[in-house]
Amino acid sequence: MLNRNVRFNNKFHFTSLGCARNLVDSEVMIGLLLKAGYEATPSMEEADFLVVNTCGFLQSSRQEGIDTVREMFASKKPNAKVIVAGCMVQKHGSELKSLFPDIHYMLGSGDVEKILQAVEAGEAGDAITSARSYLEWGEVPRTLSTPKHYAYLKIAEGCKKRCAFCIIPTIKGPLKSKSEEQVLKEFNALLSQGVFEVILIAQDLGDFGKDRKEKGALAKLLRAMLQDKRKFWLRLLYLYPDEIDDELIEVMKSDSRLCPYLDMPMQHVNDTMLKAMHRATSREQIVGIIEKLRAELPNVSIRTSLMVGFPGETDEQFEEMVEFVKKVPLDNVGIFQFSLEKEAYAAKLPNQISEEVKQKRFERLAAAQMKVVCKRSQKMIGRKIVAIVEGFHPDSELLLRARHAGQCPDIDGQIIINDGRKVTAFGKLYEIEITDVADYDLIGRVLGPAEGGAACKKSKLICV
Repeated sequence: MLNRNVRFNNKFHFTSLGCARNLVDSEVMIGLLLKAGYEATPSMEEADFLVVNTCGFLQSSRQEGIDTVREMFASKKPNAKVIVAGCMVQKHGSELKSLFPDIHYMLGSGDVEKILQAVEAGEAGDAITSARSYLEWGEVPRTLSTPKHYAYLKIAEGCKKRCAFCIIPTIKGPLKSKSEEQVLKEFNALLSQGVFEVILIAQDLGDFGKDRKEKGALAKLLRAMLQDKRKFWLRLLYLYPDEIDDELIEVMKSDSRLCPYLDMPMQHVNDTMLKAMHRATSREQIVGIIEKLRAELPNVSIRTSLMVGFPGETDEQFEEMVEFVKKVPLDNVGIFQFSLEKEAYAAKLPNQISEEVKQKRFERLAAAQMKVVCKRSQKMIGRKIVAIVEGFHPDSELLLRARHAGQCPDIDGQIIINDGRKVTAFGKLYEIEITDVADYDLIGRVLGPAEGGAACKKSKLICV
């Protein structure tokens, strides 16, 4: 008898581009395909369906999407079908179709749950509705693509801010927050799957609940999550400086399972530039919140992003940012060159900066930050810290890699372990002694398992 669950020509290959919010959408699509009986393959050549979830934020992102689709068509077997989804489809679908007329199906960024419709369609087509972003509700299947010990939890989509350089609101639409009940349901599901580190993501976590006119919704949500007595790390990604208030700091101080880590995009420190960028903070306010964080959370790791080459940026304004990086203690800085996006307000501004000047400023600021990082990292030598050992180092199986609570996956440095003889399992917490530094990375040796590792405050170890 024929097994109805057996599918022929059922292998799919999935590529997810862009941010972690896109990755969560990709994991939902993968989960839906697997639940329907399709089989994932890492090989483009073997796949019957090649799916890419694109990013449309910057020209470089869109070019990456085009290059990926081109590679899929070059690699696929004759009868395989290419499906393109995501932000680039939403904003530039006609361009994609003109470049690649043989695309089988296109899905808009808010049409994630129609992936089965795309795969099973007998003829070429699309599903591109007015929904510009996707939030998971109810019992929608999701298959994690991250290592099993950490996962992202998207709590909101869209954006209510109107930064002059950014087109996220036009791509993803207005702010939409999940309900606290839905977030807690997903949080419990992740922990029940064995996930140890849950990373909360949104365009700006601080805006969570503001579409419902809720005040203090993020702090309330965090308190509810911390009611769970299991051991875990909870990490916050993307909190604008003006959203970090006393209530949030008190919540972070209340429980060591909430990682002392904040990614607070500043973009600039010169007041004229901040005003031109339509940012809500001044240099004085930014310095004030950093000083308060350092005072209230001595072990906090602060990450930020800075932009060079915004229209009208003078040499003096740029030098102010260089001096800021040298003097103000920041742990990690992502540096970006201004990208002229036609739909952004800043595209119409006079005094656009040349690409050559942008590149020179980028290199100078990066060099200044590297010196600061090396100096701060040197202070870690000799310290014993709690960290999660993640696996083998990509350069050698004689080395392992780990992260402490102040290091976020993929975007920050890591700990290179050259003596991991006492490691018995990956994805677990260990006590590590830092012995040296290598640029943005630390080097250390494993002393043994971390007893009660998530509760760093109760031990003599340092959870940084």
